[in-house]
Amino acid sequence: MKAIWLAGAALALGVSAPAAAQDAAAPAAQQQPASLEALAPEIDTIFGRFMEESHVPGVTYGIVSGGRLAYVRSLGVQELETRRPVTADSLFRIASMSKAFTALAILKLRDEGKLSLDGLAETYVPELRNWRYPTADSPRIRVRDLLHHTAGFVTDDPWGDRQQPLSEADFTRMLRNGVPFQRAPGIQMEYSNFGYALLGRIITNVSGGPYNRYIEAEIMRPLGMASTGYDIAAAPQERRALGYRWENERWSREPDMAHGVFGAMGGVQTSANDYARYVAWLLAAWPPRDGAETGPIRRATLRELATGSNFPSARPLPGKGSADGCPMALAYGMGFIAGQHCELGRVMFHGGGYPGYGSFLLLLPDHDIGIFAFANRTYAGPTPPTFAVAEALQRAGLLRGREVPVSDALAATYRLAGAAYEGGTIEPARSRLAMNFLMDRSPENWRAELARLRGEVGQCRTDAPIRPNGALSGEFEWQCDRGRLAGTLLLAPTEPAGIQALRLRIVPPPAPPAAAH
Repeated sequence: MKAIWLAGAALALGVSAPAAAQDAAAPAAQQQPASLEALAPEIDTIFGRFMEESHVPGVTYGIVSGGRLAYVRSLGVQELETRRPVTADSLFRIASMSKAFTALAILKLRDEGKLSLDGLAETYVPELRNWRYPTADSPRIRVRDLLHHTAGFVTDDPWGDRQQPLSEADFTRMLRNGVPFQRAPGIQMEYSNFGYALLGRIITNVSGGPYNRYIEAEIMRPLGMASTGYDIAAAPQERRALGYRWENERWSREPDMAHGVFGAMGGVQTSANDYARYVAWLLAAWPPRDGAETGPIRRATLRELATGSNFPSARPLPGKGSADGCPMALAYGMGFIAGQHCELGRVMFHGGGYPGYGSFLLLLPDHDIGIFAFANRTYAGPTPPTFAVAEALQRAGLLRGREVPVSDALAATYRLAGAAYEGGTIEPARSRLAMNFLMDRSPENWRAELARLRGEVGQCRTDAPIRPNGALSGEFEWQCDRGRLAGTLLLAPTEPAGIQALRLRIVPPPAPPAAAH
């Protein structure tokens, strides 16, 4: 496709958000729309290029921050016959991004005391009790193994994607007969759609009703996701983005798949406006804090989605950082892949590939940023453009870390550290030194070291703010008469918290520019 159709191109600055998301809005995020607007041409070019090169009929994408949908655009058409344009209310199937909803339902049932993650899956699905395991010493599958894809099942994307309409009765027969294993459970992560369909059955059995109704009633509707669900036949047909495949240099319509058992792994249909409410709610779980719980699931439970199994993989992620040789250590959490990007920091993400659709969600929880995109072409996963937009936000200075408060203990001991430097002796801090401090370095040695530092850089402005890493540690930098001092302060786990380590170092001056030849 050569032409790119643009529809609904507007900043969505007034989208309402659930109360759970609103309580996490940061003042810095409220200043972003103007900067996002300035960045709009670059963002739209990135997704427009993806759409053209990937032969996608239509795409919608959004950026969530500050508890709301701060930016949304729609390109192309939701169906080719009438060329009805994509809008932020167009309904896309999001494929495997559905898995996070299934994981959340399991965690919610756990919170309600109705199941245990370490409980055997066969406790909740009796058909599994007579399964034949691959080895005599194989452990039985736990609920946790299904969440983390460590149950020993084989990767099943091509097959699993076509099981969407499977009925409950046919699934029961399948479970009674048992399935072959790829390996013994608990020794390796391997992606399994079948495993998440099995989680759907657990939700059905434990909740006493169909898994989709539980998820819609207990998670989606409380978030205001009125247009989101599993049964595409019940959705407004004029809003549906129909699914297509690109084959033999032409588009052809992918048949719609009815709702069924495997919807637990990939059957959710949603819009950009609806999905933004969910993304804002997820982001609002960070940072941990006091305050009332306002969402359908506790904030601490939401943060468990990033808790991976102990089978990490090292692989590059799309984007400049990875191209520069920075592979990521990634682990599958619960409906999300979690890792540490070399440039973007902590990341949580998941894609969706499905007959007729492709999707991707990237969360940057430390920056209160979520970026998502939906497309209506088979397996057209918008992973590279989503990461490219994240890096564009970083270059524009829009990835502002959440402010970590300075604890009373850290503030008090930091003042004492400054007094010690100014006085040339550790004595001003003696009342708050942990028992190891003077055992590791004598007062005489501290006096000599402080004299050496003062001799090199002179007096320092010790009232500069400390940058906390948490409640009991932080970093700082002092401007001095003849240079700069960088330092770290580490407190001990005692009451009151005392200084267990104080490190000071002179910051080397910048290298002079290279001489021109």
